[in-house]
Amino acid sequence: MTAPSRREQNRMDRTRRILDGALRVFAQAGYSGTTMDAVAAAAGLSKPTLYQYFPSKEDLFQAMMLGLRDKMMAVFDHPSPKGMVHDLHAFAWDYADAVMQPEMLSLARLIIGEVQRFPEIGRAYQASGPDRLLAGIMAYLELQRAAGRLAFDDAELAAQDLWGLILSAPRTQALYQPDTVPNRHDLARYVTNGLRVFLRAYSTSPEDDLLQLEALASARTTGDEE
Repeated sequence: MTAPSRREQNRMDRTRRILDGALRVFAQAGYSGTTMDAVAAAAGLSKPTLYQYFPSKEDLFQAMMLGLRDKMMAVFDHPSPKGMVHDLHAFAWDYADAVMQPEMLSLARLIIGEVQRFPEIGRAYQASGPDRLLAGIMAYLELQRAAGRLAFDDAELAAQDLWGLILSAPRTQALYQPDTVPNRHDLARYVTNGLRVFLRAYSTSPEDDLLQLEALASARTTGDEE
């Protein structure tokens, strides 16, 4: 793989700065309250330079959400040779690390508060984030079903079960009680238990897969600083 040129690398670095700044601004001001001026200031760029990268707030928001989706879906888009259980465990933590970060929780709270007056904001968030993530999870699970590793009738329901089991409860708690965001130990309880339930329900070799999951969970706990 050819290394990017200095110009390409500069553009990639600048795009990353813009998207990082955009997340901070959207998390503070919500979708309707965010301006391109504020994003440019947060990224340390001029407004004309920002418009060279993203011609509208809608384009910027979509790119920000797609970037987050790509981080969460990296292991499903490029499966590991270590196998399905490793992929599921890695996805669960990539997902947790993304959606439980303070900026993403703040953004979700603000969007919930805005959708009654501005339903298009909710549609933009859903289309750019959860819908695309769900499609990626479904595609991975269908590959595992074709390989004989999972058994289910409805890929969408199986995908909804996966992300609902691993994080629905602690994320809901964190959304409505910002002062009680779970720590890493508590998140591990939910993530591991959710994967246990998922594998018991859908794996074609649940006993072997559960043993592998326990080993991965134990290794992660041993290596955690918290």
